[in-house]
Amino acid sequence: MTCSVRPPGPVETDADFAIHVAHGPQALATADTVIVPASYELGPVYEEGVLTDALAAALTHIRPGTRLASICTGVYVLAAAGLLDGRPATTHWSDAERLQRLFPQVAVDPDVLFIDDGDVLTSAGVAAGIDLCLHMVRRDHGAAVANDVARRTVVPPHRDGGQAQYIARPVPDPQQASTTAARAWALGRLHDPIQLRDMAAQEAMSVRTFTRRFREETGVSPGQWLTQQRVERARHLLESTDRSVDQVARDAGFGTAQSMRQHLQAALGVTPTAYRRTFRTGRDETRAVRT
Repeated sequence: MTCSVRPPGPVETDADFAIHVAHGPQALATADTVIVPASYELGPVYEEGVLTDALAAALTHIRPGTRLASICTGVYVLAAAGLLDGRPATTHWSDAERLQRLFPQVAVDPDVLFIDDGDVLTSAGVAAGIDLCLHMVRRDHGAAVANDVARRTVVPPHRDGGQAQYIARPVPDPQQASTTAARAWALGRLHDPIQLRDMAAQEAMSVRTFTRRFREETGVSPGQWLTQQRVERARHLLESTDRSVDQVARDAGFGTAQSMRQHLQAALGVTPTAYRRTFRTGRDETRAVRT
């Protein structure tokens, strides 16, 4: 649901349309997750880092333990409320310097798409906000559900939060070869050992040129990208199959269960067994009820 600091009714935008908001600030008391959207009409919040009386009063309705998230300049609201003190946060790269100047107690990272700090999450620009929302869906309901949402909304199913905000060449120069074929080639054989020189050979590039071009186009190194894809493959297999952890590790390209456990722990904070238990239990119970 949506809510406003004002009584229910239309909320004007700067895009020649209004949004009908059906709830006042009291609705915040029922929320398990509160997302503060981007806005450039924040007045003293944006200019001075101080909450308006109405906004401060609205935030008092939020229950302790509620998950908080911001998209782009929505981070100013969380920072002005003191909710980011001593914590990492991000926003659009063009606003990062201003955010840090207004709130020196916040550890601003201008280079990432989003930051998940447990119960508080922040994203860069509006497009990165989609990545953040998909990340929360993935965290709550698993990779299969998040991937389905991504397909329905025609957006990439997964961009890691640590990926760079500004990619030097987001659309490959038509006069130069890209790394698209190499990525497609690697995705088809994640279960096999993949060497950097083998990926570079798919584009007839030297390893040095390929590595530079790959980072320019994706924002990460080939090694980081491979690990991300293997983690996603492992998540899918843990959710959707009954293969043993050892078999999932081999099929995802990690080789051993210990290696996969280390990578999932680093990326998700859970072991493969715990991940499977979390995202298979609800699905199995639903299947049993339908049966």
